[in-house]
Amino acid sequence: MTAALASFTVSSRTLRALASTEPCAEGNRLVRDVRRSKRLVLLRAVLDAAPGAGAGEAADHWALLEAAERRAPDAVRDVLHYPATGVWAEETLRRLHAPCGPPPDLGHLGALAVAAALRARIAFTHTLRPQHGRLVLPTLGLLRPERPGPLALTERSWDPEDPATLPLHPLPGGRTALDDLDPYRAPGPARPAPVRPARRLTPKGHKRWDTQWTGALTLLQRYDTARAEETVHLLRSVVPLAGGSRSSGATLPAAAGSVLARAQAPPALAATLVHEVQHGKLTALADVLTLHTADRTPRYWAPWRTDPRPLEGLLHGAYAHLALAGYWQRAALYGARGAWAQHSRTRAQVAAVLPVLRAHEQLTSAGREFTDAMADAERAMDELPPPGDQHAAARRAVDRERRAWCEAHPELAPFVRA
Repeated sequence: MTAALASFTVSSRTLRALASTEPCAEGNRLVRDVRRSKRLVLLRAVLDAAPGAGAGEAADHWALLEAAERRAPDAVRDVLHYPATGVWAEETLRRLHAPCGPPPDLGHLGALAVAAALRARIAFTHTLRPQHGRLVLPTLGLLRPERPGPLALTERSWDPEDPATLPLHPLPGGRTALDDLDPYRAPGPARPAPVRPARRLTPKGHKRWDTQWTGALTLLQRYDTARAEETVHLLRSVVPLAGGSRSSGATLPAAAGSVLARAQAPPALAATLVHEVQHGKLTALADVLTLHTADRTPRYWAPWRTDPRPLEGLLHGAYAHLALAGYWQRAALYGARGAWAQHSRTRAQVAAVLPVLRAHEQLTSAGREFTDAMADAERAMDELPPPGDQHAAARRAVDRERRAWCEAHPELAPFVRA
């Protein structure tokens, strides 16, 4: 996979544009292209690793995908690059190479193929075996057959009006789906506890999400049109988090193009979307460009968390909060209540850790240019300062938090300042 992604080149202009967090056509194109290339390599690896009889089954599924692609290539690409497909592919490849544990779910490749064939509207007959009385068809929804056992599917098998069919819920205003159906919408055992996905929502739950999503997009379009367009462009699905989740949102690398988010009021959801989209952008960039060679030892203070973070986590957090600082600044200029305070605090947090990032000895030349451009973007916010001494007060508050953290973690205090 590394060799395939090594063919990507990132110009200094694109690197600096991405570092600023400001949406740009070149950066978004790179993110989409990297995601697609990585996904195809991953799917190829699954096919190559499928053993014995499984290889023949996988080849049959792939043949149906190819037939669908000849008729409707865009529809097939959407199925293959759907975020949940990446989670399935990574989990399946891991199981194929594991000496023990649960068997790989190669039958899901057939579900992908059938979903693609249905969307391509080609004539076909393909037999799949439902799991637990359900057959998930990625990007479409799921079927609940009346009888157990293998199910022969044809081009007439999907009818959204049939009670046995449960379509995936589309969010208003674009192609983003609210995915509460796909079993691979979030990783399983490796999933952190704070980001547990919700079970299937009720119609009332879907309606609540429609209202909150529409409200969040309206705010993004009002305050920051470019970020609104970027959100719709880069997000293919939103996975609702369970009510007990401690996090308001999360982005998981295996599910590129997806955000896990808790149901929340539109202003908070808009900020969550801005924050999480940045994680996805930086993950794609890091797939093709080494920004640092540091290990994952948690030793750095991050003002937005209480636990020590590795350098990678600090970089991701600073990058996402830099985007939030820019968003809140624009919202404040439009008169959004509390936005100057949000901007001041978020910017102060980013400013506090940028010196540590920029001075780190294990940054590559690309990483140095990237963090320097982040610092340029943070300093440029001086052109539109908040009223009064809000920014200075926020910096003093963050500095107090840093001193308190160092007192609580004396062994890590040397890593707090550059």
